[in-house]
Amino acid sequence: MSGFGRSVTSYAMPIAALVMAVAVRASGLSVDEGSSGIRILVGALSSAIMFTTIFVVLDHAEAVARQVGEPYGTLVLTFAVTAIEVSIIVSMMLHGENNPTLARESVFSTVMITSTGVVGLCLALGGWRHRKQAIVRQGTSAYLAVLVALTVMTLVLPTYTQTTDPGTFSAAQLGFVSVLSVLLYASFVFAQTVRHRDDFIEGQAHDVSVRSASHENISFSALLLMIGLIGIVMLAEQVAASVEDALVAYQVTQADSIVGALIAGLVLMPEAISAIRASLNNELQRGLNVAMGSACATIGLTIPGVAAASLLTGRGLTLGLPAADAVLLVLALFICGVSFSNERTTFLTGMVHIVIFFTYVFLIFIP
Repeated sequence: MSGFGRSVTSYAMPIAALVMAVAVRASGLSVDEGSSGIRILVGALSSAIMFTTIFVVLDHAEAVARQVGEPYGTLVLTFAVTAIEVSIIVSMMLHGENNPTLARESVFSTVMITSTGVVGLCLALGGWRHRKQAIVRQGTSAYLAVLVALTVMTLVLPTYTQTTDPGTFSAAQLGFVSVLSVLLYASFVFAQTVRHRDDFIEGQAHDVSVRSASHENISFSALLLMIGLIGIVMLAEQVAASVEDALVAYQVTQADSIVGALIAGLVLMPEAISAIRASLNNELQRGLNVAMGSACATIGLTIPGVAAASLLTGRGLTLGLPAADAVLLVLALFICGVSFSNERTTFLTGMVHIVIFFTYVFLIFIP
């Protein structure tokens, strides 16, 4: 068995997801077709396979990331997570009635979970085990600068524009902001991988010791990663239909907020575990790279993706945050700026982030 494989599941699930997706589409049972009982069964099976495959795919992404080293490894994880999130959000946007705020809630949840929950746990647990941990200020400052610019442009600015209703962009504004988001994120990736690569790598050479697998094994994990991603994207439509139908049936309030947090939490969970594990191993910078990289990529790539879907289908897209969420977002970004202003972090630094995270979770259910 390959050094990357944890079990037979790691090899079988990406293929199973792709086979299931093709079978569902070929049988004509996708989304709204077929009897209700069969649709429920197919939806439940598709959900179980897709959710399991998400973890397996990200495990393969982490295996490849470990071999290619930093900062390229972080990008592998980031692009895998973003591809999954975009496919789920777009599928749910296009199913049934329009969900204009779903993308906003998912992106907002991703930023809050990463910048407060994941970063908080990395800092708190790493600080508890190692007392103090070093960070590369240039790298974390670059992450934060890009995150602040992207977040304010896409989640705060729409509330104050005057061309359309509050919280929305016109088609020209949406296209313009989407292009700027992609260009800014592309510039950041160039700085991270080429121009200022050393700013995102810890002083210790952690990566050298782990590059022991063969090129064949790396290629095999990369192949399974791609197969799994294709299967997840194809299954996302079926799963999205099942989730929305369940929420409508049970008349759930705050549905978009709950679904957005669920999508973000589910997709980020394996990556969050990777970041926390790195912090516990005294690789705090790598953990922060994974967490903050996810937040930057989510806005830099997810917003343009859903914007393109909105413009092509004519479905409305509301991006501007309500006042309470905007306050929480600004608070989270401000605390990140304070935490990353020092070269060393402690347990207390992480606890501040965790308190804000619990506030965010509480307000989802009691806004």
